[in-house]
Amino acid sequence: MDKVAVLIPCYNESKTIKKVVEDFKKELPDAKIYVYDNNSKDGTDKIAKDAGAIVRYETRQGKGNVIRTMFREIDAECYIMVDGDDTYPPDKINEFVNAVLEENVDMVIGDRLSSTYFTENKRPFHNVGNVTVRGLINRIYKSDIRDVMTGLRAFSYRFVKTFPVMSKGFELETEMTIHCLDKNLKIKNIIIDYRDRPADSPSKLNTIPDGIRVIKTIFGFYKNYKPLKFFSILAFLLFATGMCFFVPVFIDFLHRGVVKIPTLVVSVLFFMCAVQSLFAGMTLDNIIKNSKQTFELKLIDCERELKDRKDK
Repeated sequence: MDKVAVLIPCYNESKTIKKVVEDFKKELPDAKIYVYDNNSKDGTDKIAKDAGAIVRYETRQGKGNVIRTMFREIDAECYIMVDGDDTYPPDKINEFVNAVLEENVDMVIGDRLSSTYFTENKRPFHNVGNVTVRGLINRIYKSDIRDVMTGLRAFSYRFVKTFPVMSKGFELETEMTIHCLDKNLKIKNIIIDYRDRPADSPSKLNTIPDGIRVIKTIFGFYKNYKPLKFFSILAFLLFATGMCFFVPVFIDFLHRGVVKIPTLVVSVLFFMCAVQSLFAGMTLDNIIKNSKQTFELKLIDCERELKDRKDK
């Protein structure tokens, strides 16, 4: 088992990967540095290997697929995840390691947005997207996450081995954040500097399509993690719509004694859907509570497993 493992998912990062590997080796000389190549066509894997990294491969395209494989294959007391585009200076990386190993933090977030991100990043839609996503998550989950989309994070063993990676692409960071908040795991924000990508190293992020996927991920996990609230809101909307159909029918009946059967039937259908939605939320909420109890037991097993591995 590694003490510290640096995980670098890569796709066509030949311009920057050598510097990233060397910078992190300098700051963490005893760490194992793993580069997982995701079908690069520019020799990223060879450059990383020459720089001293352990190179492995994931042929299923997408950052989420790479991280899934990394988390499954690598055992470490502390994991550092960083992009291979040289946008994250590693000068504070020892603070990340200490937070995991000494303070028992489950996820350390490298907070770019509180430092140089908005001056360094030249893509205005990315700026708007980061702020929007952060605001949505903090409002929905009543949290104080400073940077949801950052590519520099540190994780504990228990987080990595209990985190079910569901995303395939750039919505992965959002999924990680929501999972931590929902499971009440320990999170710490550390402010880091950010530098823009080199001019000859284009971003792999498609602002609008990936942004839409991230927003869908937020609301999708809100439905999955907080079903009672989600379906209660849906029930209210259905009930309100039903009332919009019912009230005119009821007033017409009082004044003229005439019942508009089709409109009445539509309103009743909306009321029935509202009741079904409410009961669905209550049922799913009980399932989620049982799932959280199971997860807590899984954390205990994970702690025992880590202790056994460290004792060997």
